[in-house]
Amino acid sequence: METHEQRQIEDNLIRRGGADADPAQIASAVVSIWQEIAASLSPIIGQGGVDALYHRSLHLTSMAHPWLMTAHDRTQPAAMRLDALKAALIGQSSANAAAGGAALLHTFYALLSSLIGAALTERVLHSIRINFLSEPPERDTQP
Repeated sequence: METHEQRQIEDNLIRRGGADADPAQIASAVVSIWQEIAASLSPIIGQGGVDALYHRSLHLTSMAHPWLMTAHDRTQPAAMRLDALKAALIGQSSANAAAGGAALLHTFYALLSSLIGAALTERVLHSIRINFLSEPPERDTQP
């Protein structure tokens, strides 16, 4: 079931790619957010903790978006493989990539909130949410 916040994330992923956002642009935006999440949380819970939360989020989200399981690397199950996530997103339509990427981010946020509380989660990820949910910079359309 899609929430208002999840729809907002999905809309922003598409908006960041421009009017004709393609799956590669959406995938790049999603991976960029995950890199920011890892950078913010790793000093607090360690890279292993971030990886574990990522994989749990991936597992939960893949129930609604089964194609996301291709992002789970069985050869390195503990590592957060953003290249595999990017490939999975690129293999989808723009709408599916945005929906799956938004669902994965939303699931992660909800999972982290259930573990450390909504207030602390908001404090830790505040700058990421503000940067991501703000309007993207204007693109220079001049040749």
